[in-house]
Amino acid sequence: MGNKLLIRRDLPFQLANGLFLLLLVATMILPIWNTFMISISSNISSMHAGLQLWPSELSMEGYRTVWQRVELWRPFGMNVLVTLLGSFAHVLLCAMAGYVLLHKGLPGRKLLTSFILLTMMVPNEAVMIPLYVVNKELGLLNTVSALILYGLISGFSILLMRNFFGAVSYEMAESAKIDGAGEFRIFSTMYVPLAKPGLATITLFEFVSRWNQLTPGLLYITNQKLYTLQVALRALVIQSDATSSNLFMTPNVRMAGVMLALIPLVVIYPFVQKYFVTGLMVGATKE
Repeated sequence: MGNKLLIRRDLPFQLANGLFLLLLVATMILPIWNTFMISISSNISSMHAGLQLWPSELSMEGYRTVWQRVELWRPFGMNVLVTLLGSFAHVLLCAMAGYVLLHKGLPGRKLLTSFILLTMMVPNEAVMIPLYVVNKELGLLNTVSALILYGLISGFSILLMRNFFGAVSYEMAESAKIDGAGEFRIFSTMYVPLAKPGLATITLFEFVSRWNQLTPGLLYITNQKLYTLQVALRALVIQSDATSSNLFMTPNVRMAGVMLALIPLVVIYPFVQKYFVTGLMVGATKE
C-alpha cells in the first residue's frame, strides 16, 4: 500500500520530468529534421520561409549540385583522411603516454601529471598565434601534416587512459616481465584489450572533434585543394550570400552539404556507444 502511495506522489514529478525531456529532445531533433527536409527539397521550394517539416517538392538537386558542381567530394575526402590519420595517431600516442604515467617508479611522475593538468587549463585562443608561428617556421603551412598534427595530444585523453590502465593488476604485468615480455608487448597484449571502453571514448571524442574542426583549416590552409569539409561549408555559405547570380547557392544546396557532414557522425556513433558510456563512467570514477 505504501509503495502505491509513493508512486502516486511521484507521478506528477515523473510526468513533468518526462515532458521536459521530450521538449529538450525536440529542440535538438527539430533543427536536424528541418535541415534534412530542406536538403531533399527542390531549388524553389527550399527557398520558402519558415520551418519545413516535409518537402513540398521532393528532389535530390541539392545533393547533386553540392557533390558535382561545388565538388564537395574533394574536401570530404580530405576530411576523411585527416580525421582517420589524426584520430589513430592521437589514440595511440595518448594510450602510450597513459601507460608510461602508470609506472610508479617513473622519475618526476607527479610533476609530469601536474604539467599535463596545466595544459588542460590553457585556452586554445592563447596558443593560436604561437602554434601558427611554429607551423610557419617548420614549413607546415598548406600541408596535410599541419592538420594532422593539430591537437595530436590531449591531457584529458592521457589521464583517462591512465585511469583505465590502473584497473589492470600490477602483479600481472610483473609476472609477464619475469616471463620475458617487453614493455610494448605488455602494453599491446594486456593493457590495451582491457581498456577498450577507454579507447572507444577518446576515439569518439577525437573523431568528432577532428571531423568538425574549422580553426586549423582557416589558420594553416590557403590552398583550396587542401580545404577540409568545414572550411568548404563555410566558403559555401559565404558564396550563397554573394550578390552574383553565378555564386548564389539555394538553401537546399547548403543544407545538403550540412547533411553530408553530419552523416558519418550518425553512422559511427551506434557502433561505439556502449563502450562510450562505459568509458565515461569507469574513467571518471577510477583514481
